[in-house]
Amino acid sequence: MSKIEEVKAKVETGKAKLVAGLVQEALDEGNQAGDILQGMIESMGVVGDKFSTGELFVPEMLMAAKAMSKGVEVLKPLLTGEATSSLGTCVIGTVQGDLHDIGKNLVSMMIESVGFRMVDLGVDVSAEKFANAIRENDNVTLVACSGLLTSTMPAMKETVQQLKDSGLTGFKVIVGGAPVTQEMADEIGADGFAPDAGSAAVKAKELVSA
Repeated sequence: MSKIEEVKAKVETGKAKLVAGLVQEALDEGNQAGDILQGMIESMGVVGDKFSTGELFVPEMLMAAKAMSKGVEVLKPLLTGEATSSLGTCVIGTVQGDLHDIGKNLVSMMIESVGFRMVDLGVDVSAEKFANAIRENDNVTLVACSGLLTSTMPAMKETVQQLKDSGLTGFKVIVGGAPVTQEMADEIGADGFAPDAGSAAVKAKELVSA
């Protein structure tokens, strides 16, 4: 088993204490930081899939996320070197009326790892609060709205529309969360949609580089 495979296996099983050391060993062997990160993103994808089919539950998902964040900490100095063309600032939050933050925290971590500066507004965030954050922070290129409750989908729609109508420019809006689909994202006018944290990072990069 290659070192990257070992890292992936440990992330998947949430072995946070072992991941940092293995990531360092993988680097010492000459693996690229980007390749190791990609491996961990793939593991989180597997964890996400198992979570959506009910094979894994929230605690396991959190443990995997924690393991990944330990690995990302080791890679960060190397990745920020690669991501010097920083992709700008991403404002992230869970929409108004929704208090879920597990998915959002995961997405935030993944988006940060590809080269964004993160501004996390937390949960139950109004459209106004999102707009203010765009005004108050430099170079906001992406706004990520998360929602896990079907009942908060109207709030997500309202947030996207208010941001589009706010007169603020230069940013793209990405949405995600259990009830969100590509169709819904198109319908409410979002620029992008991601089904899970790993693909959110890929999509985020794509949207602002387009």
